[in-house]
Amino acid sequence: MSQKQSQSTRPDFMTLAFGEAEAAAARGEVPVGAVIVRDGEVVARAGNRTRELNDPTAHAEMLVIREACAALGQERLTGLDLYVTLEPCAMCAAAISFARIRRLYFGAEDEKGGAVVNGPRFYSSPTCHHAPETYSGFSEQKSATLLRAFFRSQRG
Repeated sequence: MSQKQSQSTRPDFMTLAFGEAEAAAARGEVPVGAVIVRDGEVVARAGNRTRELNDPTAHAEMLVIREACAALGQERLTGLDLYVTLEPCAMCAAAISFARIRRLYFGAEDEKGGAVVNGPRFYSSPTCHHAPETYSGFSEQKSATLLRAFFRSQRG
């Protein structure tokens, strides 16, 4: 299902997602950023805001999906692509499916909380109605380093 990709395949949109992740870290949030793209144009971008909004659903993916739906005035994002710095959790994987995202590109895998290539592997479930094309490994080292640095700073 998931295909590993080189860092250079889609650097522009992942760079924007990393900008959102870095902004999230600066706000004291777990550094995850996401960008939704249609036909090579950015439709929406967001970073985690769970602490700021006191909302456990305010993950970057959830926020960017909401923003894209509002911007386009529709509930489905058919034909759009999502770039995110970390493997989506089960909640976000479900939202991506329900939004009918065409392609999912993500950076680092999340062995503890991921639900795409780890954990429940949501898109492989027989109850999943839509599975996006999924590509992993985009700037994987950069994402992992950003997350490790953030959690190290929280402990120290």
